[in-house]
Amino acid sequence: MKAIVDLFSTDYGLLSIAVLLFIPFMAWWFYRFFTRKMEESERAQAAKRP
Repeated sequence: MKAIVDLFSTDYGLLSIAVLLFIPFMAWWFYRFFTRKMEESERAQAAKRP
Protein backbone atom coordinates (compact mmCIF):
# COMPACT_ATOMS: atom_id res chain seq x y z
CA MET A 1 0.00 0.00 0.00
CA LYS A 2 2.86 2.38 0.78
CA ALA A 3 4.24 1.86 -2.74
CA ILE A 4 0.97 3.03 -4.31
CA VAL A 5 0.82 6.04 -1.99
CA ASP A 6 4.43 6.92 -2.89
CA LEU A 7 3.69 6.46 -6.59
CA PHE A 8 0.87 8.99 -6.62
CA SER A 9 2.04 11.42 -3.94
CA THR A 10 5.76 11.95 -4.49
CA ASP A 11 7.54 13.84 -7.22
CA TYR A 12 9.56 10.80 -8.31
CA GLY A 13 6.43 8.66 -8.39
CA LEU A 14 4.55 11.13 -10.58
CA LEU A 15 7.59 11.47 -12.85
CA SER A 16 7.69 7.67 -13.17
CA ILE A 17 4.04 7.64 -14.25
CA ALA A 18 4.73 10.41 -16.77
CA VAL A 19 7.66 8.48 -18.25
CA LEU A 20 5.64 5.26 -18.44
CA LEU A 21 2.90 7.09 -20.34
CA PHE A 22 5.32 8.94 -22.60
CA ILE A 23 7.29 5.89 -23.81
CA PRO A 24 4.38 4.14 -25.62
CA PHE A 25 3.30 7.47 -27.12
CA MET A 26 6.83 8.06 -28.41
CA ALA A 27 7.01 4.53 -29.87
CA TRP A 28 3.67 5.01 -31.64
CA TRP A 29 4.80 8.38 -33.02
CA PHE A 30 8.11 6.99 -34.32
CA TYR A 31 6.29 4.05 -35.93
CA ARG A 32 3.92 6.42 -37.77
CA PHE A 33 6.74 8.78 -38.73
CA PHE A 34 9.02 6.10 -40.18
CA THR A 35 6.28 4.19 -42.00
CA ARG A 36 5.07 7.44 -43.57
CA LYS A 37 8.61 8.30 -44.69
CA MET A 38 9.10 4.82 -46.16
CA GLU A 39 5.84 5.08 -48.09
CA GLU A 40 6.83 8.53 -49.41
CA SER A 41 10.19 7.15 -50.50
CA GLU A 42 8.55 4.21 -52.29
CA ARG A 43 6.15 6.56 -54.08
CA ALA A 44 9.01 8.86 -55.13
CA GLN A 45 11.03 5.93 -56.47
CA ALA A 46 8.01 4.55 -58.34
CA ALA A 47 7.42 7.95 -59.92
CA LYS A 48 11.02 8.15 -61.17
CA ARG A 49 10.83 4.79 -62.95
CA PRO A 50 9.95 5.02 -66.64
